[in-house]
Amino acid sequence: MSNTPLAPAPVASEHMDLQARNVSFSWEDTPLHWLPGEPFAGHTINVLHLLLPAGERWFVHVYKQVLPYITDERLRADVVGFIGQEAMHAAAHDDVLPHLGRLGLDPTPYTAQVDWLFEKLLGDRTLPPGRARTWWLMERVAMIAAIEHYTAFLGDWVLNAQELDRRGADPMMLDLLRWHGAEEVEHRSVAFDLFMHVDGNYRRRARTWATAFAALVFLWQRGTRFFVENDPLRPGAKASLGQFVRAGRRGVLPSTGAMLRSIPTYLSRTYHPSQEGSTAQAAAYLASSPGANGGVRP
Repeated sequence: MSNTPLAPAPVASEHMDLQARNVSFSWEDTPLHWLPGEPFAGHTINVLHLLLPAGERWFVHVYKQVLPYITDERLRADVVGFIGQEAMHAAAHDDVLPHLGRLGLDPTPYTAQVDWLFEKLLGDRTLPPGRARTWWLMERVAMIAAIEHYTAFLGDWVLNAQELDRRGADPMMLDLLRWHGAEEVEHRSVAFDLFMHVDGNYRRRARTWATAFAALVFLWQRGTRFFVENDPLRPGAKASLGQFVRAGRRGVLPSTGAMLRSIPTYLSRTYHPSQEGSTAQAAAYLASSPGANGGVRP
């Protein structure tokens, strides 16, 4: 394994000590169409509740396996903090799913597929100790770094998506999304720093980015179609790429252009996550988030 750094040093001012926050959200007053007039955009964002519980539990599982490879104490502390935050994210999004079921949109058929992906396809394999087992662990560490690039991108977007406020988004759902997004920005460098510490191979970084990006696109479009086509309030509705592009132009979803520009950003040899997003903005939101500070409905 090569530990030769292929990226510049992190921006020191963007580092924070990480901690898991005990959050509380209440869903009884949140409608199915929590973003008024934008059911497609709302359902596209709802896919987070389908993907993240299984995905973030998988992050935690992989990172517990890689802890013995970490020789830098500050990075170890960051990874432990990351594990705590990701576990809380999984639990918070998991809590939304029963509410969606009560509103007539049962997510179980889709979440069963997602669970299979992370537990079986990307889970532990029956490999002998040594090179093969280490290779598979490093592949998954690199894949998490690529996925975290996009969770930080989405976190930065939702913190700045003022159109959601203007459209009257449900305050509880918006607080969940922004609390989670702020923590993604807060810990955006951990996965990349860990990958660089234990491996750092650029070809692996590029290859696993392609795998992660393709998987995210596939899963997200399937999840959006599942929600839209099973919406009890809009029988016969269909999802399309055109709807996604237009929602991005309206500011209620990330723009297609911004998502495409994020690709060369991650693949640049001078990339470091601390160059993007604002830790100060994330910290300011976390200090004011109702869900992260007592759970009072906004």
